[in-house]
Amino acid sequence: MTESRFWERAMDRAIVPGYSRIGYRVRRSGFAADPEHALKGRTVVVTGASSGIGEAAVAGLARLGATVVLVGRDEARAEAAGRRVAELVPGADLAVRRCDVGNLPDVARLAKELRAEQGPLHALVHNAGVLPRERAVTAEGHEVCLAVHVLGPHLLTRLLATDAASCARVVWMSSGGMYTQRLPVDDIEYERGPYRPTVAYARTKRMQVVLAELWAEHLGEGGPVVHATHPGWTDTPGLRASMPTFRRLTAPLLRSPEEGADTAVWLCAADEPGRTTGLFWQDRVPRPTHYRAATRESRPDRAWFWRRCQELTHPWAGECGGRGD
Repeated sequence: MTESRFWERAMDRAIVPGYSRIGYRVRRSGFAADPEHALKGRTVVVTGASSGIGEAAVAGLARLGATVVLVGRDEARAEAAGRRVAELVPGADLAVRRCDVGNLPDVARLAKELRAEQGPLHALVHNAGVLPRERAVTAEGHEVCLAVHVLGPHLLTRLLATDAASCARVVWMSSGGMYTQRLPVDDIEYERGPYRPTVAYARTKRMQVVLAELWAEHLGEGGPVVHATHPGWTDTPGLRASMPTFRRLTAPLLRSPEEGADTAVWLCAADEPGRTTGLFWQDRVPRPTHYRAATRESRPDRAWFWRRCQELTHPWAGECGGRGD
């Protein structure tokens, strides 16, 4: 093992160096410059774009010339984010669309509108996130974290990434917290035991990483490229609202939203991730998806999980010619 790779692994396993701004700033010196206008003439959809990492991703993509569609549950907040990005990136080509990603009929409506208005997409970035204080369910009866992080993005992928001509890349914004959880095939709706918000969040972030791998397998060679990434510890409005104690204790170490969004933007724009699929990235490098044997899922578990996601989104999968298989 080379010395540089040793220190990479050491930073990851020690958590604090690798996930904090320390890790990002150490690694940044090795980043190649993003090609100017790499995304000119291409359209990228970003969910959860009203603030934090999503807004920073929109700005990063716009700087590379992309037409960016900001998707937010609150249209006014998304429009305000669009105005902030336009001030940072003069001439940015932006559009705003309202959608509650946890509401499956709303996701189907958004997909239909995007297909009609935008045509083929270059990339779809699943960034919308939630960390509820108590267990809650959506109108369709699904636990909120599951709906927002897994079912809504899965349905949007079914409807928009039908082939490489309709969408070239799909990026899932996961979290390093997923390393603490296994794929909970026995209780994906978190109905058993006391509800712990951070556990609910981490479980569904594990599901996202598995689902990205499964989508890569399902779409196959020649299909859209699918990757997952995690941003490290990033200072966002969501973190401040949902985990104030953690934020207070780690504030000097937290990454900026721009640093947290960097790899997601790079995954949309760079050539290297376009040559692979189904990987899990942090700071522009593929990372392991497991550090402990206890979190590893079996192939039957993975197959069951895919079928279950297909079943739960099937009623809306026929919209605008989505993949019903």
